[in-house]
Amino acid sequence: MISISRETLAYLVVKAREYDAQVAPEGLEDGSNAADDGQMGILESSSDNPTREELRAALEELNEDEIVELLALVWVGRGDYEASEWAEAVAAARAAHDERAVSYLLETPNLADLIEEGLDAFGISLTDEEGRL
Repeated sequence: MISISRETLAYLVVKAREYDAQVAPEGLEDGSNAADDGQMGILESSSDNPTREELRAALEELNEDEIVELLALVWVGRGDYEASEWAEAVAAARAAHDERAVSYLLETPNLADLIEEGLDAFGISLTDEEGRL
């Protein structure tokens, strides 16, 4: 049914969760302790933060069928489709798929949660795979 490997899905969920957790940079005013600044960097959204690019690269590595399935999975997770409507969700995702699919997914709020909720609809858990990352 879902051809994307669990390891790939787990990686996408972990990276999407990191990306969703980012906040605006703070402590940039005078008096900031430069030695400590790098410790919070992974949670701060900035132009030099690699989290977005890691997620983008992982999404771009998916083949066309996988990106279509991921779109459909997100839509199932969002409640647009039921698990029983998987073929319909995939067909709609295939019709909607274009060169902006990766950007669409990057801009989807709570992407990790939607992927996991979509997988939950099929009784699939990534707990073991996420634990290995």
